[in-house]
Amino acid sequence: MHQHQELSFNQRDSFLWAYHFSAGIGKPIDPKALKNQDGAPGFFWIHLQSDSSDAEQTMEELGLSKSVADSLLALETRPKTLPLEGGLVVYLRGINTNPEADPEDMVSLRLWLTDSGIVSTRRRDRKLYSVQDVKNDIDQGTKVASIGDLLLEIIERVVDRISEMVDILDEELVDFETSEAMDVKARQRLSVVRRQAASIRRYLAPQRDALDALYRSNKYLSQDQAFTLREQIDRTIRYVEDLDLARERAIVLQDEVRNRIADRQGMVMYVLSLVTAIFLPLSFLTGVFGMNVGGLPGIDNPEAFNLLTLAMLGVAVLLGGFMLWKRWF
Repeated sequence: MHQHQELSFNQRDSFLWAYHFSAGIGKPIDPKALKNQDGAPGFFWIHLQSDSSDAEQTMEELGLSKSVADSLLALETRPKTLPLEGGLVVYLRGINTNPEADPEDMVSLRLWLTDSGIVSTRRRDRKLYSVQDVKNDIDQGTKVASIGDLLLEIIERVVDRISEMVDILDEELVDFETSEAMDVKARQRLSVVRRQAASIRRYLAPQRDALDALYRSNKYLSQDQAFTLREQIDRTIRYVEDLDLARERAIVLQDEVRNRIADRQGMVMYVLSLVTAIFLPLSFLTGVFGMNVGGLPGIDNPEAFNLLTLAMLGVAVLLGGFMLWKRWF
């Protein structure tokens, strides 16, 4: 990083942290000391907040060109790898584990790779815990020997978080598949799982291509590191396939829930129809004999009510027996 001005990052919202790596050891450095490290052995990792008002000024003082700064400040990004001015711009997406956030609302991470180090950016309200995990490992003494190692550490953490989310979706689907109680709430939850799988896959498929482009660029990676990156690409491909399968499983389960609900409703309507079929003639009899007109038979007979009741019971029994004979029950 070429510095030409005194950097007053301490008062800036855009600056999050900076590390200088030498002999595998990463040490946090004062932002003002960055220019004193110019030309020193090792490399840097600088992490910035791209939506701060002073982010553009900070990048300018870091020596980043206008085109590189614009790439790191981009509001909307999809995963991809682009060669730019002798370096690489890499856009990645990670699972959103921020409080009260939807995991499928994936967080964008922008990386600028050069021979002297990595500059990464994220938005203020879009903290990516995968990057925070890497920082914590460095603080605890994890050795990072090269830019390739740091890049792979970030990628692996991002993929690990994606793996955890895919496993959660798979476990939910297994629970639904083994559950006997499937109701409207289950149908609604399956809709959520299906939406989450589709949303994550939306970014994971191009991220697979971005990592593949990074692999083919053959920059900043040794042969062993390239092999490790190939493993992360294979993992990403597998998760894309798992999400495709999860969507299909969710669709099948939704159809199963709809069928169960329809069967349950159909059974209720069937029982109501049978009850209606039994009580329809009884209602007709009570309607006829309940008319308040002269000439009705049995008006003067004290046994008429009992006879009518017995006749109605006989009709109900006959209808019930007929339905049993026809195996309608």
